[in-house]
Amino acid sequence: MKESHLFYAPDIAQTSALPDDEAAHAVRVLRMKEGDALWVTDGCGTFYDATITMATPKRCTLSITAERSWQRPWQAAIHLCVAPTKNMERVEWLAEKATEIGIDGLHLIDCANSERRVVKTERVERILVSAMKQSHKALLPTLTPMTRFADFIKQPFEGQRFIAHCYAQGDISDRPKPFLFDVLRPDAAALVMVGPEGDFTIDEVRAAEAQGFVSVSLGESRLRTETAGLVAAYQMNLKFSIGASAKAH
Repeated sequence: MKESHLFYAPDIAQTSALPDDEAAHAVRVLRMKEGDALWVTDGCGTFYDATITMATPKRCTLSITAERSWQRPWQAAIHLCVAPTKNMERVEWLAEKATEIGIDGLHLIDCANSERRVVKTERVERILVSAMKQSHKALLPTLTPMTRFADFIKQPFEGQRFIAHCYAQGDISDRPKPFLFDVLRPDAAALVMVGPEGDFTIDEVRAAEAQGFVSVSLGESRLRTETAGLVAAYQMNLKFSIGASAKAH
């Protein structure tokens, strides 16, 4: 399927049609016509094989010929929580690359040191869709709009919760700060929080730990926010993919 174009139609099971923007891309850009085969996902874990039954610049209807469930390669849900940077392009880059690697959710938080307090999620959502299609996945990551740090850490989450920061052992507590990859359990969902430019405050780290978050390190290098987010996503995906492979054998 290297050259296949994957289309996104969240309501395909009900409408048997592509959304307007996807229809325009298929008909106007790719010059597809009636009788051509399409590959579509609903973003909820299902792929559909379909054939175009009507193709106009404004509408593209389909006949579904087959559907199949997509099994994600990683064993448990992966959630990344990040404080958006002042430069929005860096956040968009992270959203794109993390989706290509494979995550289940992207959450945006407003921290004490945040330089960006408002994010237009519509553009980020479009980037998530594009990255899902580009990487041939059938799962669109959920996107949580900007949430205050104090509110986010109190939200329920069934799984492992971590906060990655640059403070050394002794700055927060005497407990060692383990490497994220070493403490991840591949059989349970995980959420990692990454702070803004300037990092979390000590009070924020302590508040998160009081809510059950575990402080972790992402390595010896000091990383930019978007790089740290990608490293966290990759470590979770790698550990969970290894776990899924081991379970399969």
